[in-house]
Amino acid sequence: MKYGKHLETKKNLEWAQYYIDYSGLKDIIKSAQEQASKSGGDVAAFSPRTTSLSVQRYNQNKGGGAAEMFFTKLEQDVAKVNKFTTHLVTELRSGLKNLQSKYDRDPSNKDPMHVAKLQQEAQAIGDKFLALEKFVNLNYMGFHKILKKHDKCLPHAPCRQFYIAHLHQQPWVQGNFSDLLVSLSNIHSLLRGDSAGTQNDDAAQGFVRSTTKYWVRPEDVSAVKHHILQQLPVFQHDKENFAGDAQLINSVYLDNSSMELYQGRLDKTPGAIAVRVRWYGNVPPKTVFMERKTHREGWKGEESVKERFLLPEEKVAAFLDGDYSLEQALSDMEKSYQKKGKTLSEAERVAYRTLFLEVYQAVDSKQLRPLMRTQYMRTAFQIPFDSSVRISLDTNLCMIKENPEDGPTCAATGRWYRDPELPIHRTEITRFPHAVLEVKLSLQEGQESPPWLQDMIHSGYLSEIHKFSKFIHGCATIFPDLIRAVPYWVDDESVRPSMLASAPSPTLPGALSEEEGDIESPGPSSALLAKPRRAPATQP
Repeated sequence: MKYGKHLETKKNLEWAQYYIDYSGLKDIIKSAQEQASKSGGDVAAFSPRTTSLSVQRYNQNKGGGAAEMFFTKLEQDVAKVNKFTTHLVTELRSGLKNLQSKYDRDPSNKDPMHVAKLQQEAQAIGDKFLALEKFVNLNYMGFHKILKKHDKCLPHAPCRQFYIAHLHQQPWVQGNFSDLLVSLSNIHSLLRGDSAGTQNDDAAQGFVRSTTKYWVRPEDVSAVKHHILQQLPVFQHDKENFAGDAQLINSVYLDNSSMELYQGRLDKTPGAIAVRVRWYGNVPPKTVFMERKTHREGWKGEESVKERFLLPEEKVAAFLDGDYSLEQALSDMEKSYQKKGKTLSEAERVAYRTLFLEVYQAVDSKQLRPLMRTQYMRTAFQIPFDSSVRISLDTNLCMIKENPEDGPTCAATGRWYRDPELPIHRTEITRFPHAVLEVKLSLQEGQESPPWLQDMIHSGYLSEIHKFSKFIHGCATIFPDLIRAVPYWVDDESVRPSMLASAPSPTLPGALSEEEGDIESPGPSSALLAKPRRAPATQP
């Protein structure tokens, strides 16, 4: 379907006057094309390189013709979309503030009818937010399309590359309005009467749970968030490290030159482990989590386990090299507890000692070193400190080589993570095209997942990817020369372009280009990337 027809069928009729005037801009391009043809074809208009402040000009507004009219009209439409978006965001903030005031005036809110009415108002605000996002995306695509058409019809005066960069800086494109969803989540939580659990600050922690993973298209992310927050609140563990509704998470995965951990996780070998260093927030960490994930066979009634313990950031490299002893670690942990006015119990001491030694033994015996980092923004949904039902949504996901191709390794420089000052080559990074949703359940025997969760799973917004792993995908993409097999999902056409963008060999010219006028671009040829053997999508 051509974009002009697509826009007409998808636009919100109540907001029709605020959309890009795609048809009008097309007409101007046609006029400019005709003018260019009459004036000698693809010859750019002469423009002097100097000017004079004392020379009077005449017919100043006439000289640009249709070409000048196009940019004037384009700027007007960009400003129009920005103004209307700002107006709607202001309306949404005002609606949330009024809704909060209604709740605060009657904090008991015992009347079911009153609560139901407030919930309907909250639902309407969420629906309007989703409509606004659709409005923004339709216009955003429209500007891309019209600029592409301009350069195709007027090749002597290309402007797309420059103007797209300008477009990306617009407030309605760059704006992060996720704080609206946080406010909406808080209101839904109040109306449900959510109560928090107890925070676990143990030095060594273990988690036993079942996890199901799904891919979410970028255009469906807000709809999925809206569906979840009506049932679970956005969980902000440390509000200082949050940007809107999400928190930056970095995880440095360890492996050896044989990719032993990668292969074990890919083959789902019983007892296969993943070892990583994780920290939260967008500032350099003072304390990190050393984590071990262990695969267990679900068909045997076993559950996979994630265990972790705390380490001071400056001690991580020493731990990996065997220069940070258990006694030093326990002493540092006790001092940390004392600063918080707490005491390290004997049970915590035993758990910390066991996990510390087991993880170090794996690092030493397998010669594990920092290999790859995953980085993403995570929005978590759960009743505070109640992990029975926990949902996380990871966006802006990328995987990065921890050791630069043309520079010294982390070990050679005494670091445990990549020097942030070093540039990242395109073959050292891959950007995942989807958001990743994880549903984590820690239910009692006989307890079933809630009906609303089943409704979301069958909503059409989610694509279940059995045993999807960020670690496995990143290794399969940016270490093609080290691996012997790849996961089954790499054949999915939706992820192939991002993998090809990181491939060592250049792809065929135009292989990933968008067809003129089409709303969706076809997937690239699977023959462009060498194919190691595929690991099957084993079922539990």
